[in-house]
Amino acid sequence: MKKILSLVAASLMLLPAMAAEPAENNGDVEYGRKVTAYASTPKFGGYFIGKYAYSDQDGAKGGTGFQQRLIRAYVDGTILGDFKYRVQVQVNNNSFHMKDYFIEWQKYKFAMIKVGQFKRAFGFENPMNPWDISTGDYSVYYTKKMTGDYKGDSWSGGGRDQGIQVQGDFLKVGKDNHNLIHYQVGLWNGQGINKADADGKKDLIGTIQFQPIKGLFIGAFGWKGDYYNTAMDVESTCNKYSFGVKYDDDYWTIRGEWGHAQYGDDTNDDAWYIMTGYKLTDWFKISGQYQTYRNGKTWANAQCMYSIIPEFQLHKNLMFQIQYNWNDNRISADKHYNELWAEFYVRF
Repeated sequence: MKKILSLVAASLMLLPAMAAEPAENNGDVEYGRKVTAYASTPKFGGYFIGKYAYSDQDGAKGGTGFQQRLIRAYVDGTILGDFKYRVQVQVNNNSFHMKDYFIEWQKYKFAMIKVGQFKRAFGFENPMNPWDISTGDYSVYYTKKMTGDYKGDSWSGGGRDQGIQVQGDFLKVGKDNHNLIHYQVGLWNGQGINKADADGKKDLIGTIQFQPIKGLFIGAFGWKGDYYNTAMDVESTCNKYSFGVKYDDDYWTIRGEWGHAQYGDDTNDDAWYIMTGYKLTDWFKISGQYQTYRNGKTWANAQCMYSIIPEFQLHKNLMFQIQYNWNDNRISADKHYNELWAEFYVRF
């Protein structure tokens, strides 16, 4: 009898532990406003880029000197496994503003849906992180002209707008099983960063890209839209198309793009750039770039820049760049001048 009572007592002591064991996970995700699981711990991070700029152009007074190129902070994560979110803010000297905010449903990699404010689907360089472009700034005469809101836009929003986009990758090929096709297509307000729609119309922007071998992308981009100048109460069409190639591996970076823009009925511009970089060591890379913008597609209005850029990345979170530019600016009184940029990058 004592042995039986001992076994019963031991069994009763085990009941709480048995009850605390989780039920078998069948892989299903629960839904509902009271569900608290299936959310990743938010990831916080940021980076800043400082710059010194010198110019010997007449009237430039030696350049802008020391400046904040940008300071950014972000938080991102996932909810229910399939929904990725990001919020990113930026400071430039005394200007603080929202850079990105979006949520993207990523359940199906061939058709992911993104809503919020983010980079427009135009150009290879535009969506790249400043850390990865291998030059001291985005192409002044292609990326900043072609992905801005309108002709002459300062690109202060970094090629961003508010809208909805579908993107995806599909058709695995090759021994490495890489995706052959990437696409993006979306509708944006057409007014630029942190601005509501002003004319009830939307910009349609998209790209189709092919990756015949891993790391090599050949792409075409299109943009059909309108821009409403609220200050002048003037609306104008804004239609663009572009073609580009980019390649990246452990040593080489090669990228080139050409674009055409039509504003209004008869104003046509074009721009292009080509850059090549080679990594000599794990921490030292040297790149060169040539770029041109032609207002009205005429050489008389051409602005050209030739650059050489040594880059020193001493740590994954610490990088230094020096960029020398020789300018052939045919719309300026001082057509030929030199520039020197020195930048440092820190991230956390």
